Amino acid sequence: MATRVLCRRVCSLPGWRRSLTQGQHIHTKTREEISDQEENKNVSDVSSQSGYKLFYNPSSYHVARTSANSPCQMDSSEEEQFFSASFWQQSNHYSVSCSRHLSSSKNTLLDLALNKASETEVPSVSSYNRKPVTPDVKVDTRAFLKCRPEYASLSLDLTQRPQPVEWVELLPLLQKVSVLRGRMKPADVLQFLLELSKLHPDKMPLLQSDQRFVMLLRYSVEHLRLFSELQLLEVLQSFVWLEIPSSHTVLEVYEAELSRRANQLTLHQLLLAADLWRCIRRQVPQFLQRLFESVHLYLGQVGVPELVHLLYIIGEGRHCPKDLIYIIQPLIMRHLAQMHPEEVGVVCLGLFKAQTSLPEGAVSRIVDKAVSVVTEMGDFAMVNVLKYLRFSYLFHRTWLEAMEREVPQRAHRMGVQGLMHVTLTCSALHYRSDSILTSIAERVPSLVPHCRSKDSSKLLWAFATLGFLPAQNQSFYPSLTDALRQRKAEFQQYPEHLLTGLLGLAFVSQFPEDLVTLALSPEFVHLALRNSKLELKKDLFTLDAAVALELPQWKGPRLSGELREEVAEMLWTFAQSDVCLKPEVLEAESALQDLLGGDKFVCKRMIMPHTRSIDLEIHLDPKGQPIPVNLLCPKQNPTMVPSSQSWEKINSGVTITDNLLAQLIKGKNSTELPPATIAASSVGETPRQKLPPDEDGRVFDSVLDFTNDMIETLTKPSRNNRTHRDSVRQDIKDSVKIAVQISNRNHYCIQSQQLLGLHSMKRRHLKIAGYRVVELSHWEWFSMLRKSRAQKLAYLHCKIYDGL
Repeated sequence: MATRVLCRRVCSLPGWRRSLTQGQHIHTKTREEISDQEENKNVSDVSSQSGYKLFYNPSSYHVARTSANSPCQMDSSEEEQFFSASFWQQSNHYSVSCSRHLSSSKNTLLDLALNKASETEVPSVSSYNRKPVTPDVKVDTRAFLKCRPEYASLSLDLTQRPQPVEWVELLPLLQKVSVLRGRMKPADVLQFLLELSKLHPDKMPLLQSDQRFVMLLRYSVEHLRLFSELQLLEVLQSFVWLEIPSSHTVLEVYEAELSRRANQLTLHQLLLAADLWRCIRRQVPQFLQRLFESVHLYLGQVGVPELVHLLYIIGEGRHCPKDLIYIIQPLIMRHLAQMHPEEVGVVCLGLFKAQTSLPEGAVSRIVDKAVSVVTEMGDFAMVNVLKYLRFSYLFHRTWLEAMEREVPQRAHRMGVQGLMHVTLTCSALHYRSDSILTSIAERVPSLVPHCRSKDSSKLLWAFATLGFLPAQNQSFYPSLTDALRQRKAEFQQYPEHLLTGLLGLAFVSQFPEDLVTLALSPEFVHLALRNSKLELKKDLFTLDAAVALELPQWKGPRLSGELREEVAEMLWTFAQSDVCLKPEVLEAESALQDLLGGDKFVCKRMIMPHTRSIDLEIHLDPKGQPIPVNLLCPKQNPTMVPSSQSWEKINSGVTITDNLLAQLIKGKNSTELPPATIAASSVGETPRQKLPPDEDGRVFDSVLDFTNDMIETLTKPSRNNRTHRDSVRQDIKDSVKIAVQISNRNHYCIQSQQLLGLHSMKRRHLKIAGYRVVELSHWEWFSMLRKSRAQKLAYLHCKIYDGL
């Protein structure tokens, strides 16, 4: 009855008949495409755009919502048309929904976030049509289900599709549905759905558009409360083979019913239902919450298959409650030894997708198990272990050494997404292996047609971060740069991908001008700052400054001065509260001040703000003498560049004029001075009271005696002062600008002296700007901190003056 009432109400809404005629294009994605998309985003809710919402709410679920629209009558044909539109077609204006709050739209992080489509289109981007990405290598993400026969009762084997039946064989069945109409029983509805689910997949669109099938779906909803738990699961399984779209509103009603009955289902039935929802590709947060709440009731029944499958479900749902992980962790440790290689991969993937941390010891034990079976692991499982290592930031030497053997052997058969995750893990752990990087670099160019912008950008970033230079593989960087060009349309939704790729290229001094022009254009900057859920100001700032330094003839767009100042101030504010206060930095600053003669000779600032780190800046004249520098880089303006004018103001001193000289020599004995000099100095002067000389004949107590030679020198002020200023200017021009850097382990690839991409670029930019870089390396300076002051000063003296 509730359904019929809704049917009568909707006829009064304007445009409803028009919506019935709108066709729907059903796009069936490959498993690889959908799995890939779910790394970035979850299935979004289907919402009404016009503001009208029709709720199907049986009294056993929720109190029905009332509508302001007046009811009207409609005949059975109109009723069937309504259900055709609302239950299947998903009209642009109206949707039938149940408990809208049950649906979920969840965003994930890394590595990488789901962004809303831009309201403001970028002309240079929108002209490119989005091209579908075809899968390069087929990956069976459910291969673990073949490890044990117990999984048969927990999951649906997607390879065991019912024997296909032709369309003509099912026509009598559809006719029977039309004849029975309201006289159907729950068993009849279930039987019809099971029989129709055997239809050949190619004919499914034909069935979905048939009004009799739409009527059958309506009857299934009407009998929902009468189905037994087993019948409910069978209906849900038929929906998998019938390829019901994940956004179909009828599924909301089934989720609500299964959630209501969760306490009546066994552990295996709960896991099976969760797996069926996964096969339908629908996010069901309410049902999963009920499943998670029930786990503690069945701890005695949780063996290896139940645990592994639960972790698979947790990963696909992208969420694991904190209280549940306390239950799962000891179960993982208990059953770890009995797990097959593919099951270890599922455990790692589930924890990774749910962004769930385990203690370092627990992660180490899981990876230890993975190392022992790595040669038996499939590529997919191996990559999953790497993903969780990346998330946990755990440097597991034995596993990474195993990767040096395994990846070169497997790279030729792996897909671009797997290779991307291998490289990202090496980058995140700062682990550079030439054998791994070379094998991937040789494979990637052939996979360019299958690269999403995400794959291309992260490969560029990871390789450049690890210091893999273009000369090491002539085709790697150009091929991925072309891949970015081919996927320009994706930058409207994911602007961070373009910036990630361009920053990686900038690390190795590569600047594709067309892509840089796009990234720094006002339209793209507006798009990136407005629509991305990531903070992209710093990335834009870094790219802009790198272009300015390395492309001095650049005539393309640049960031506005206001934005540059804003980001520089933001970075400096953070540095003042963090890096500037680190003990090793404060100790180096203090020791340099002692060495050079005071705090005016050392300036702690961000010489290159776009590299997001500070330096201790000092200047030496050509003779190696320190020049005051701290007044030239005021703390409140970290981007100020010292100018020759400011140096002149500091070093020019007071101008010696004839009047000043006359005042200075009036106190001397007049017999010691030539009369002409006295007369000349007295012309036009207002008579002043002479100060009597002291007992030593000095005029001022704080000045030196004026000898004839000194007076002769002072009486030629113009030439001497000009010479002094010229000398100061020449010293400044010939001075050595030194940037003292206090490095740490995070600046280098692990256990090597290979600088990471950003820090390597900083060294290059400092040299372009005319600085000599002096590094207080962490392996030297941190040991020096425990030594005496004299030893520190001797060490710094050698570092500063070596090579001058």
